[in-house]
Amino acid sequence: MALAFSIETSCDETSVAIIDSDGKILNQIIENQQVHNKFGGVVPEIASRAHLQILQRIIPLSFKQAKLNLNDIDIFCATCGPGLIGGLLVGSTIAKSMAIGINKPFYPVNHLEGHLLSPTFNNILKFPNLSILLTGGHTQIYFIKKPNDYELLGETVDDAVGESFDKVAKLLGLSYPGGPEIEKFAQKGKFDAYDLPHPLKNKKNMSFSFSGIKTAVNLIVKNQTKITQKFQEDMAASFQNKIIEIIINKIERTIKMLKNKNINIADISIVGGVAKNKALRNSLLNNDKINKYNIVYPPIEICGDNAAMIALVGLQKYKHKIKPDHLFNFKANPRLSIIESGSL
Repeated sequence: MALAFSIETSCDETSVAIIDSDGKILNQIIENQQVHNKFGGVVPEIASRAHLQILQRIIPLSFKQAKLNLNDIDIFCATCGPGLIGGLLVGSTIAKSMAIGINKPFYPVNHLEGHLLSPTFNNILKFPNLSILLTGGHTQIYFIKKPNDYELLGETVDDAVGESFDKVAKLLGLSYPGGPEIEKFAQKGKFDAYDLPHPLKNKKNMSFSFSGIKTAVNLIVKNQTKITQKFQEDMAASFQNKIIEIIINKIERTIKMLKNKNINIADISIVGGVAKNKALRNSLLNNDKINKYNIVYPPIEICGDNAAMIALVGLQKYKHKIKPDHLFNFKANPRLSIIESGSL
């Protein structure tokens, strides 16, 4: 039974995990850097310094909680991209150093591949799979023929969906991170209170666009003499509803495109932090064009950024005998593609 230790530091979550080759999480610690709240978004330099401080504390704590020693670990993994370069360098350098210290292999892992494989913690994924990646930094649609065969079908041309939640929350005077705040306020608001635009609705591709919605919200906010709680609730509901409408439209369009090519899919995976959104889940469940497929999600605690999914990818590489970074010269890359990171 192989054990993997992993570090995730691509944005503002600092996480470490130890999992076994069966995918059992022996220990995981995730700390959100609260220091960014007062800025309404992540400050890269502050994030990288915070990662270093937090890792010094939670790495020994993780081993203590798992009742394991460093020498018990078979492989070390770290997110090497995409993400904020400072944080990537901190996490990957520490993981490499730990691997060098006890002469064990190091696997660089693509953050996005971690999200794409994250539903395997609580599901047996069937292929071909259509995966919708919804995070603070990325909004993408992948066709996954098999675990080592990723085809990018579409992505955002501007803001990521999670980023748009954060920006609109800031416009409404809500706290960071914006996703949970928008969802909370939307529960008491009217989803049709404001008619927001649907960018690229009639485009026959799988591209997303969210910046126009943010601009529309900004214009409406500027015309308010006072930002009341009622306004916050109605705008949150209207914004969230439009975001869900856009996501569903692109999933329906993708399914139709694949059908026209006589390509069948077994599962639809919804992954990333935005996959936690209950309104999105309910809308997908009630959509007759989508709910005929098996819709799978990672466990709630694995939807956001976490080290367990990074260890999972590393262990899959180890299992499939993919060469590790023997010379420890793989460089962190803020724009790393899945192909560059040596996907399974």
